[in-house]
Amino acid sequence: MASSNRANRMEVPEAKAAMDRFKTEVASELGVNLKEGYNGDLTSKEAGSIGGEMVRRMIKSYEEGLK
Repeated sequence: MASSNRANRMEVPEAKAAMDRFKTEVASELGVNLKEGYNGDLTSKEAGSIGGEMVRRMIKSYEEGLK
């Protein structure tokens, strides 16, 4: 059901692998045990910390590109 959710679709499907690598890198740096596939055992705090850090880095990258 979630895969049909419009909000979960990537605008550029080819970017999925890069985003997965980015997510894994961020999780590793934060000390969160992220594994391939389903990660339903993560706490909301752990999952949120990964997503939040990804957004912070993407915003920083964008802002640096504006300079």
